[in-house]
Amino acid sequence: MFPREDSKRRCSGGCVSRRPAHQSRIIDLRLLSQRERASAFTLVELLIVIGIIAVLLVLIAPAFTSLKSAGDVTSAAYTIKGALDTARTYAKANNTYTWVGFYEEDMSQSSVVPAPDPRCTGCIGRLVLSIVASKDGTNLGADPNSSATGTENFIDPTKLLQVTKLAKIDNVHLPLFALGGGAGDTFDARPSPSPTTDAPYSRFGELNALPPNTAPYDPINGGLTKFPFQYPVGNPAPAWQYRFRRTLEFNPRGECRINSTYDIRRVVEVGLLQTHGVTTPAPSPGPGQYPGNVLAVQINGFAGDVRIYRR
Repeated sequence: MFPREDSKRRCSGGCVSRRPAHQSRIIDLRLLSQRERASAFTLVELLIVIGIIAVLLVLIAPAFTSLKSAGDVTSAAYTIKGALDTARTYAKANNTYTWVGFYEEDMSQSSVVPAPDPRCTGCIGRLVLSIVASKDGTNLGADPNSSATGTENFIDPTKLLQVTKLAKIDNVHLPLFALGGGAGDTFDARPSPSPTTDAPYSRFGELNALPPNTAPYDPINGGLTKFPFQYPVGNPAPAWQYRFRRTLEFNPRGECRINSTYDIRRVVEVGLLQTHGVTTPAPSPGPGQYPGNVLAVQINGFAGDVRIYRR
């Protein structure tokens, strides 16, 4: 037997390879490169995935928009509820009178100072709220039995104090909803003014329209209160920026009157409709009936309880 063959026989069971080290590294890198190519995405596969994601975004975007809208109008409802609760609590705690003023202005532009008065004709989309209180505990002449006539009997601003900061709520409109069924806890079955002829004097809606398509309205005063108040207030009297002619008054017992002059109502309603800027949905299927996210904030004129009804 030749020595070379014997050497081969002895090494066949596990001798160390005589292949140079740099050749082994080249082979390993080639194998690694092949594995990476096998596990990577092709351009076509990436385009398919991107296309699927784009389609899903288109499908779910309206859902996120609806959720945001629902949140906006719900937040507005609780802001109004908070304002009513604050005014009533302040009146009772301080044995005085308070007033909440409602004004709707144009959402498509910055607030105009002074704001259009007595109405902001055609203005939609931004609700402005102000709460003031009597300094001396009296109603400052804003009395339902007052002989005052006309709409320029402003409550003296030097005898008022501002209870909270001026509040502005964007993307909402105060409509006049169809009356509720009056016997349930849902939006469509919510309590309604009784008798129904009191509806024009028991609601806040379409503030910039003319009677009879606005509320609250007084046939004698063109829908405007005899006792409006201004913002800001103080002594000496500052130049006015807003004049609030649609108001809700709370007395020291916590009872409320619309425009300071109407009888105490069993139900007072503030309707809320979501807008997109100055665009509002059209009523359907009939007047006062709106699809989508709608809410009504109601306060009991006697007990002062505030409830929110939502569809």
